[in-house]
Amino acid sequence: MQITPKGEPVVISPRAAAPDDKVNILGLDRTELKDAIAASGIPDRQVKMRTAQVWHWLYHRGVSDFTAMTNVAKDLRAHLDAHFIIRRPEVADAQYSEDGTRKYLIRFDDGNEAETVFIPDGDRGTLCVSSQVGCTLNCTFCHTGTMRLVRNLTAAEIVAQLMVARDDLGEWETPTEGRKITNIVLMGMGEPLYNFDGVKKALEIIMDEAGIQLSKRRITLSTSGVVPHMERCGAEIGVNLAVSLHAVRDDVRSRIMPINKKYPLDAVLKACADYPGAHNARRITFEYTMLDGVNDSDDDARELVRLIRKYKLPAKVNLIPFNPWPGTDFTCSPWERIQRFSDIVYEGGISAPIRTPRGRDIMAACGQLKSASEKKSKAEERRAREAATADGPIGHNGGPALSEQFSSTGLT
Repeated sequence: MQITPKGEPVVISPRAAAPDDKVNILGLDRTELKDAIAASGIPDRQVKMRTAQVWHWLYHRGVSDFTAMTNVAKDLRAHLDAHFIIRRPEVADAQYSEDGTRKYLIRFDDGNEAETVFIPDGDRGTLCVSSQVGCTLNCTFCHTGTMRLVRNLTAAEIVAQLMVARDDLGEWETPTEGRKITNIVLMGMGEPLYNFDGVKKALEIIMDEAGIQLSKRRITLSTSGVVPHMERCGAEIGVNLAVSLHAVRDDVRSRIMPINKKYPLDAVLKACADYPGAHNARRITFEYTMLDGVNDSDDDARELVRLIRKYKLPAKVNLIPFNPWPGTDFTCSPWERIQRFSDIVYEGGISAPIRTPRGRDIMAACGQLKSASEKKSKAEERRAREAATADGPIGHNGGPALSEQFSSTGLT
């Protein structure tokens, strides 16, 4: 397994083809798949039809074997099998929480790893997807932030996280009815807008009406405030926007989120005001991790309301109880303080639900993701879990279901 060396981040490009030189078509977009099929020797007059057939079986039916493509002629299936492969990355580890949360440690071709989390909630289910191996933002309250950035994930590797989860959940038998994964959030490891092209390509595959068919209204991208790409995200991808805010004053936000030194609050909030498609029925979500004695005062709550009003933002606020991890210096705000903060924001006319932590017992909660190669000792993990469960359950505050937006703010 490759471990990121100390020093500057090392960006590594994964192999584009399978070890036996068959092209892995999982993660190819329509144009790439069409070109690959044409290059394999399929007659020109058949390329369009064959591309549509393979696309359907690949992304709508989720097959991993060409023999399963029953409406494709047997000799053509043999031809496809001779040139291509449909291969998911390895699931190095899968953990299942007592609350139904599932966490997958996914190992890619070059040995690097990322984590993906599925959070069920009644008839809804949210998949929290990673966009990078590691992270370059160094947010001080986030476990992923203690890693160094290794590289961006490719579009294929982002799409593969959904495919792996759907495999485990047995979703392919009913591709569009009774889905367990109803929503996707780009809130896993990494900053999605620092991997804009890969994320855009992956989401276009996921949203394709002849494939996975997940609506953009069911996809949320979370950013720590990469201002130059925020408007581009709305214009070119059109998904819901969530912003990791976590503080309402530049000095505090810069201390816990170094990116604020480059893109301070004023720039971030102006970009939110300009976000294409944002309106009262499709609000921007502000993610706010509750850190005891850092960002949780009554004055902080009132300032949050003032800022949202000042910039005339169609917004709601997700208040996230801080989830502990080995080595952190932060603690979660007491429940009474979180409730008081929420009440002040509600009284200001802004929705401020308190999110129930999920998957704490498997280190899958907001801000806890980190690849196994970078994890602390088992003893440290055990102590963190014991500390997490000792906190007791954190309740809702009349807010929407968790899976409406799995607010893993500390993950980006």
